Amino acid sequence: MKKNERKIFVLDTSVILYDHSAIGCFQEHDVAIPIQVLEELDTFKKGNDTINYEAREFIRLLDDIAKRDLLTDWIPLNGPTKGKFKVIARHDLNGVDATKVFADRKNDHQILNAALTLQRQNPDRKVVLVTKDIALRLKAKSLNIIAEDYLTGKVQDARQRLYSGRTVVEDFDESLIDDLFERGAMSPQELGVEQPSGNHFLVLKHKKKSILARFDPRTEKVLRVEKQSVFGISPKNAEQALAMSALLDPEIKLVTLQGTAGTGKTLLALACALEQRRFYRQIYVTRPVVPLSNKDIGYLPGDIQSKLDPYMQPLWDNLKLIKGQFEKHDSTPRRIDEMLENEKISIAPLAYIRGRSLSNIYFIVDEAQNLTPLEIKTVISRAGEGTKIVFTGDIHQIDTPYLDSESNGLSYLIDKAKGDPLFAHITLEKGERSPLANLANERL
Repeated sequence: MKKNERKIFVLDTSVILYDHSAIGCFQEHDVAIPIQVLEELDTFKKGNDTINYEAREFIRLLDDIAKRDLLTDWIPLNGPTKGKFKVIARHDLNGVDATKVFADRKNDHQILNAALTLQRQNPDRKVVLVTKDIALRLKAKSLNIIAEDYLTGKVQDARQRLYSGRTVVEDFDESLIDDLFERGAMSPQELGVEQPSGNHFLVLKHKKKSILARFDPRTEKVLRVEKQSVFGISPKNAEQALAMSALLDPEIKLVTLQGTAGTGKTLLALACALEQRRFYRQIYVTRPVVPLSNKDIGYLPGDIQSKLDPYMQPLWDNLKLIKGQFEKHDSTPRRIDEMLENEKISIAPLAYIRGRSLSNIYFIVDEAQNLTPLEIKTVISRAGEGTKIVFTGDIHQIDTPYLDSESNGLSYLIDKAKGDPLFAHITLEKGERSPLANLANERL
């Protein structure tokens, strides 16, 4: 590739905090970071969150590079055929100055000036600012700087094309529906359907008759899915029945449930975990803590428990709902309380499980759309023998800055894991809350 065909990508802090290895992901193109990015990363290096880990790892990476070369010179990253890297420490402007255009000298505007400097110094090459900050991309474009999102780890067009986990077949042969109901298992060839991917669900319909099924990759058979009730919770629709079959199958070690509020994701996962409590050492139910203001919870009043309680309350609400399914004389609610006292059930923020053994655990991660792909990978990679992990979330309801429906960890996992014999997914679309709540989800 000719030099003028190679692009120069300028990365901002949001990209590094999302993926510390980002500078190596641009193949033969050159990559630069403004020195202001290093300043900002320095403020993120302390802490136990994933962004703190990303900041530390990138700083270590640069320190290793700096042992061999000056960071302000173009440095080959992976040999002569790959791109080069440098830190932009000084600006060379002749015209537009972002700090004057936008009336202050904040780091974002210094980053824009770094891109403008590279434009001036390389008039024959395309300079592209890469950032996960939408506002910064808009500012860049207003200064005639090409700006893009960081695409590594993104699931393109996830809102429309993300794997749903099921196929609905209308006008299916009625006699074959009857055969599958009687036999319980048939080959795809016998049913006249293409072989689905592992643990893919089927809804076979003929007028008012229908049957739910799942393709088992171990037997290569399509299995009838039966509706079942667990801990007082029964499926209210076909989607929930399919979800419960995956949640209760010991051979499926990784399950994702995606759907809007009110579809029953967390409730189903918790009920199925309780049903299988004898087969697991412990049940962990957790979620990431993401304050709506995106500020550290240390700014909130009270002790650490009072700060965390509001974020964990939805999990307690689901457990309370399950307990409420039983009559007063039933001992099940008391047994659930005993499991909590004995820590057979543990409900805590996701950060609290760091360093804990994940062997023989039924592990539920709620609000997984607020995790990055690396955080999802970190959780799964720590699973020990006998552990089952369930991720639930809504990719359209994200509270974490710089994540969206395409770049969040839940979308990434669903897209990458589909078809694996250990994995099953179902998208829950039908809300089972009050008619008023459904109106809000569907019309507002």
